[in-house]
Amino acid sequence: MGLQARLMSQALRKLAGAINKSNTTCLFINQLREKIGVMFGNPETTSGGRALKFYASVRMDVRRIDSLKQGDSIVGNRTRVKVVKNKIAPPFKQAEFDIMYGEGISKHGSVLDTGVTSGIINKSGSWYNYEDVKLGQGRENAKDYLKQNPELFDEIDLKIRKFYGLTEDKTPVMETIEEEEK
Repeated sequence: MGLQARLMSQALRKLAGAINKSNTTCLFINQLREKIGVMFGNPETTSGGRALKFYASVRMDVRRIDSLKQGDSIVGNRTRVKVVKNKIAPPFKQAEFDIMYGEGISKHGSVLDTGVTSGIINKSGSWYNYEDVKLGQGRENAKDYLKQNPELFDEIDLKIRKFYGLTEDKTPVMETIEEEEK
């Protein structure tokens, strides 16, 4: 026991300098194990010792929080990613998104969620509305409507990007929103 931890510690000492000099991103994927007999604190731990936690610049905790179903079949997962450690930017941020099988991260679901949080898309009960247009009842129906209407999807996406200041336009975000409301 402890052999893998010692190996990881020695290897990461040698790798850290080479990775930094070569301006390379190195990605490690690990699994969680449960410690037996932990009365306080988090019983979850990663295999391979503490060296990987110490040398990492960014650590993210990726978990499936829900299965996305279409009828009886599972078509994807709702995923939550928490930044556990970050030496580069503020830590402890989190994001939720859909990972659809055969598609990847669902852009339509992300635009729908971001539109609701920014107030561009209205959600009342289970209905999603954009201005006068009813997108659908339920999240999956609204996503399907956005897939079937790419012009509307692009319009909402552009509005969200303007809201958060992510466009090439150098006009301040609040001025753009005030002009659109007039």
